[in-house]
Amino acid sequence: MESIRKPFQGIKNIIRFNWHFYVVALLFLILGLVLNLFLTTVFQLIINLILFLIGISVLFSLLFSWYIYDYSGLYEYRWMGGFENTNKILNIHAGFDETSEIIQQKFQNAELTIFDFYDEQKHTEISIKRARKFFPGSEKTIQVPTNQFPVENETFDLIFNIFSAHEIRNKEERIQFFNEQNRVLKPNGKIIIMEHLRDFPNFLAYTIGFFHFHSKNTWKKTFEETGFQIEKEIKKTAFISTFILTKNGISS
Repeated sequence: MESIRKPFQGIKNIIRFNWHFYVVALLFLILGLVLNLFLTTVFQLIINLILFLIGISVLFSLLFSWYIYDYSGLYEYRWMGGFENTNKILNIHAGFDETSEIIQQKFQNAELTIFDFYDEQKHTEISIKRARKFFPGSEKTIQVPTNQFPVENETFDLIFNIFSAHEIRNKEERIQFFNEQNRVLKPNGKIIIMEHLRDFPNFLAYTIGFFHFHSKNTWKKTFEETGFQIEKEIKKTAFISTFILTKNGISS
């Protein structure tokens, strides 16, 4: 199967959507170099140490991102092979959809529905706003609130949340979001959650940026409170966790 993604697409998108971070880092580097011309040796050492830490942090972040999104085969989704008999699929994203086309290619005979829950009043991430300008998404996409999906109960066999659910920062909204997924999921259906976690590997990769992710304990509490259990956890590199959920009391 031919890959839909282009070479270096992941790292290019990260720079394109988050360019303000790299501009700020560059300005700090330039400022530090200028200050070096006027400071004593002791202060030069301090400034150079700070510049080194900034530079190495940015470099490592880009290298880890390239490894995760472009090199590791993340978007090949080989673990999807266990869901061949799926008829109705829901893919939920948060304003930037780079997965629906891949999912449809994997499940060519399935009916795919696409929801976008992004609300610029609630979900204020600047990178998403930029992503929407570059990639407006499929015409099939349905804009939805996080607490009310326009479909009947028990509609879908499989629901995907790929790098999207963490954008819901408010706990109560997140609970409503997963309660609604429980409602529209068939009794024997499954939900796929793919996320970075707020853990040590992601701290190494993104330093303070790892606070944008939720901890594994937060996800587990959310799943439990909304009637789900983790059937399986898949690690794709040390930086990505994929949770396969079933409704409580149901497992294959």
